[in-house]
Amino acid sequence: MKTARVAHAGAIHDAHPHERGLQLADGRVLAEHEVVWLPPFEVGTIVALGLNYADHVKELSKELAKELTVTSKDEPLVFLKGPGSLIGHRGVTRRPRGVAFMHYECELAVVIGATACRVPRKAAMQHVAGYTVCNDYAIRDYLENWYRPNLRVKNRDGGTVLGPWFVDAADVPDPHALALRTRVNGVVTQQGNTADMIDDIPALIEYLSDFMTLRPGDVILTGTPDGVVNVNEGDEVVTEIDGIGRLVNTIAGDDIFGR
Repeated sequence: MKTARVAHAGAIHDAHPHERGLQLADGRVLAEHEVVWLPPFEVGTIVALGLNYADHVKELSKELAKELTVTSKDEPLVFLKGPGSLIGHRGVTRRPRGVAFMHYECELAVVIGATACRVPRKAAMQHVAGYTVCNDYAIRDYLENWYRPNLRVKNRDGGTVLGPWFVDAADVPDPHALALRTRVNGVVTQQGNTADMIDDIPALIEYLSDFMTLRPGDVILTGTPDGVVNVNEGDEVVTEIDGIGRLVNTIAGDDIFGR
């Protein structure tokens, strides 16, 4: 089952897909542009992964002209994000004036459904409620440490786009075999597959739950493959994961934010 949360006519509604857009719980059918899309569930702690696709590590190594090394034997590169970073489907993300390199990251977001504390790998997937799509923007200009990205890079207001749908885990037979892609203004710029994660979902849940309790609504952003490119004011960025959803976002400049 796919579900969403939207704002319409002064209230927040649960919604489901409909051939004409979406259907609210009260039966009304609306087009996508007639509602304000929210993250599709009540979000708790947001845990994000850096450098979790081998091809992305290679891509960055070429850009830097120095080798970054990350393998499944290394401790996962994790960081936290605040709730203010979140916006929903068809939202607008700010590109600050003067930055040279701001890029998207198409990621599979794993939603925790049952409290997880010191969970072994073999039981990890029992704690997953479902999945959604995330576009987690980064501003490379502010990056100080590739292995531990600082807040100014990855914890910006409106820089983490989530949605549009929450998809039940039971409806995703193999979350480690999903194609990902990003289009900028209709042109495919990124393609990958969740099969290429360095640390897969059970490994991440086992690792995280060993020292921090994961609770229902917590989210693990599992990283992005190679193919990240700079985006500019006015660009439409569409991140898509097969079977999960198609997430639309628009880049805007400082002016509309009163900066």
